[in-house]
Amino acid sequence: MRIDLARMQRRLDALTTPALGGTPAGGMNRLALTDADRDARDLFVAWLREEQLDPRVDDFGNIYGRRAGSAPALPPVLIGSHLDTVPGGGRFDGILGIVAALEVVSALNAAGRETRHPIEIVNWTNEEGARFTPAMLASGAVTGVFAREWVYARTDRQGRSFGDELARIGYRGDESARLGPIAASLELHIEQGPILEAGGESVGIVEGVVGIRWCRVTVRGQSAHAGPTPMTARRDAMVAAARMVVAARDLARARGDFNATVGDLTPTPGVVNVIPPVVTFSLDLRGRDDTTLEAVVADDLRKRLDHIAAEEGVRYDLAVEWSVSPTPFAPAIKDRAEALCRARGYSVRRLWAGAGHDSQYLARVAPAAMLFTPTIGGLSHCETEDAPWPDIAKAADTLLALAVELADDGEP
Repeated sequence: MRIDLARMQRRLDALTTPALGGTPAGGMNRLALTDADRDARDLFVAWLREEQLDPRVDDFGNIYGRRAGSAPALPPVLIGSHLDTVPGGGRFDGILGIVAALEVVSALNAAGRETRHPIEIVNWTNEEGARFTPAMLASGAVTGVFAREWVYARTDRQGRSFGDELARIGYRGDESARLGPIAASLELHIEQGPILEAGGESVGIVEGVVGIRWCRVTVRGQSAHAGPTPMTARRDAMVAAARMVVAARDLARARGDFNATVGDLTPTPGVVNVIPPVVTFSLDLRGRDDTTLEAVVADDLRKRLDHIAAEEGVRYDLAVEWSVSPTPFAPAIKDRAEALCRARGYSVRRLWAGAGHDSQYLARVAPAAMLFTPTIGGLSHCETEDAPWPDIAKAADTLLALAVELADDGEP
């Protein structure tokens, strides 16, 4: 069995053309359930058929393709990732994991290699959460975290619902096609950070994924004219929100055990000469420990925001809209992956994932693991996102060997 790196490169190139959301700067704009997403799905389905995998689509738009094993009644080893991207995102995030999953099947087919367990590959819907929040929406749904009607009712900024858009692009499938019991779940992904590149390692064995809290802060002040209103008489929601954003950053820096990010801030009414009475902003908190995140939300951060609100004469609300606990991956699979790397002479490192991945939810229902490959400059979710192909080849080779081991002995 061999990984065909040229085939992987051709498939990744085909999935990142301008027609499928590729940007002139080399990045990607392919939000979930858009026309570009539909067209990328169509190509993925065509490749499944080329590899003699019978595609099926569940009621959340997740696409599966199963390669039979010698004991077809056994649960499969699942491998996959996602095709959707953030706006102005990169060409590797998620997409590389789809290409790597396809390559595992292609390599097995080319070698005529049978496995005992079936191997199933998957494309998860709306992993990014860029169009329909929260992230990992469809993998969460099939693992019992979210109810179907709640998922279908999620809307984008234009008010279009997940359920309607899923039907519009022709990928609203059947509940009977949902993921069943699985023996193990594997995912290959770029690191999206600088650790592997800085250490010179080709493959990362992911210890687990950090916990995440998505919060929404609403600041309420008083609307007034920008000209006649003295600076000392203002209850400016924008100034208060700006101070709160900096306070969250400063707290994260001071503690050093979590990250805080504001990626969305919206003033109302959003007029140049009006002091905004209402400002809302997102707050993304991430850390390895649930207790830390709970303490930050309930105590440390609120104290700072309370102080700012009192000084600026405003009120605020902080609501946690979505949370997922830190998720460690299966120790036995991690150990196998590391042993495979060392046996091949690949440089390897254990590390935690700072970004959310569908594998977080898969770990609730089966032994799960992730492999990372280095990201150039540590840059991701941007058009300059890139990854070294020699390292990708090593990570994909490890993924192939790990999938075969798990599918042959069924003891993850």
